[in-house]
Amino acid sequence: MIKYCILILITLSTLFIHAQENTLKLGVAGLTHGHVGWILSRESQSDMKMVGIVEPNKALANKLSKEFGFSMDIVFDTMDEMIKKVKPNAVAAFGDIKAHLSVVEACAPKGIHVMVEKPLATTLEDAQKIEALAKKHKIHVLTNYETSWYETNVKAINFLNEGTIGDLRKVIIRDGHKGPKKIGVSNEFLEWLTDPVLNGGGAITDFGCYGANLMTWIMKGKKPLTVTAVTQQLQSENNPNVDDDATIILTYKNEMAILEPSWNWPIGRKDMELYGTKGAIYSDNPTQLRVRLSKGYSDYTEETFLLQERKEPFNDPFSVFAAVINGKLQLEPYNVYALENNMVVMEILQAAINSSETGSTINLKN
Repeated sequence: MIKYCILILITLSTLFIHAQENTLKLGVAGLTHGHVGWILSRESQSDMKMVGIVEPNKALANKLSKEFGFSMDIVFDTMDEMIKKVKPNAVAAFGDIKAHLSVVEACAPKGIHVMVEKPLATTLEDAQKIEALAKKHKIHVLTNYETSWYETNVKAINFLNEGTIGDLRKVIIRDGHKGPKKIGVSNEFLEWLTDPVLNGGGAITDFGCYGANLMTWIMKGKKPLTVTAVTQQLQSENNPNVDDDATIILTYKNEMAILEPSWNWPIGRKDMELYGTKGAIYSDNPTQLRVRLSKGYSDYTEETFLLQERKEPFNDPFSVFAAVINGKLQLEPYNVYALENNMVVMEILQAAINSSETGSTINLKN
């Protein structure tokens, strides 16, 4: 009996030590992003532990410290200071989008993996620099989108690949809300979210990236042949320096995508419609999916699916990040998190901005 108890203790101790060895030390770069609560409120798990934060705005850091309970002792002024003191294995960027490049520049040479909030960068030029650093130093650079967690999107792609609605012809993706100021984002977030340099644009980048990301996934990494975009500024009093409404049209050999990113939707939304030669799939929200199959001219059958959240690790972006770094998960090149996908996203966004500014259709090199 004593030997049995000792064996159990040894086994448990070994498992505990192994778990500690596999626990990633995570640094957080910036606290101004409205999504930073995702990591600050994350329940303690064995895959990852937050060990440092970079935020020069101490008033903001103090405020969030009181709200989420982290110690101000782990808050640093610069990336170099944090890296030197706590030696993270990975960093999650939660500052402005322009800062993504400087975060990767600080991390890549030291072999530190990075996950950024969408989109990957503000410009294609910055994205190309990030890609070059990632390849040179052999680090993972992931981009996080809320829609990556939607089981409905996964189910929709599965139905499409199974031929349920026939050959794909058109995709319509709508994303957005009433606008940053109207929904009450923090002043720190609003300051850069409506800055054309720090955010890369307005709604065209903030929400246009979702559709570009999903469409690149659907097309298995294939680039569109052309990109055409128009933008408007419907709330000049709230968004004086950037667009707040856009329509982006992507054409492929046999398919077309219409992306409708906007800060003027009366109701917040992130939905997708897939139209094929036999029917349509409606990904209404994270949990509801509808499939319509054509019958005659205008009749159809419709089936509704109510789905649960995605299974681990896909229900949590930080679990995905940890699994990729630990080698437990290998992403396909066109996966929504993958750098290859998000380089195509940046080509699309850059072309969309250029199209809206010049009033012309942009041809992409394939």
